Amino acid sequence: MRDDVSVLDHLPALRDVVSRRTARDVVADKIARLIVSGVLQVGDQLPSERDLAAALHVSRETVRGGIQSLAARGVIEVSQGTRTRVAAADLGSSKAGLYETRKINSYDIETIHAARKTVERPVVSAAAEHITGQEMALLRDLLAAQRAAGDDPVRFLISDREFHLTIYRASRNPALADFVSDLYTYMMAYRRKAVARPGAIAASCRDHEAIVAGLAAHDAPSVVAAFDIHLDRIYATTRGIIDADRTPPIRAG
Repeated sequence: MRDDVSVLDHLPALRDVVSRRTARDVVADKIARLIVSGVLQVGDQLPSERDLAAALHVSRETVRGGIQSLAARGVIEVSQGTRTRVAAADLGSSKAGLYETRKINSYDIETIHAARKTVERPVVSAAAEHITGQEMALLRDLLAAQRAAGDDPVRFLISDREFHLTIYRASRNPALADFVSDLYTYMMAYRRKAVARPGAIAASCRDHEAIVAGLAAHDAPSVVAAFDIHLDRIYATTRGIIDADRTPPIRAG
């Protein structure tokens, strides 16, 4: 009996350890997905722990644990006195959704844009109906983190991903939320270039403000309309970067 009591007495502590481990693993997975999608590239320095914690809406301790987990696998390089950087992009398809990213990127941009319009409209409409106060608070915090990103495309996109995924999950349809989340990763390396252009982050923040306003009012038509504007902007700016990369340089003389 005393052994049983001893185990029960330690259950809260055991639960805390499991929770911390789970949170660390979730953050490690989020960072891994940012790498395989192209938001983070080999050689990139990670945002500071404070900025990364704000973008992922977790504690700095949790961010530190996630980074240490990836460092142990050789994905992240942590050096004393220098910023943490991405050391490798080979993470394995089972760990970070690499297969899904490659599959999505095999389609042309018009196909993906049409698919996002078709699927995201009902998803965000449902989110307007079901979203909770806690989720709204999270979206506002993420929007604040996006504004604080300044002109840093990586900081912005880390928070942008969390923003979109929070809305998709608020639809309460996990299958559709997962599908739309895969569509979101399309050509993320090009999105990074597009977001780096002057004024791009500010424009996306304005789009997000309109989306948040509609969600707060549980106004599905306004949320759908705001998302349409946002998706059209994503399409146009990404299309511009893709076309620019495919245009052969003009030779002098």
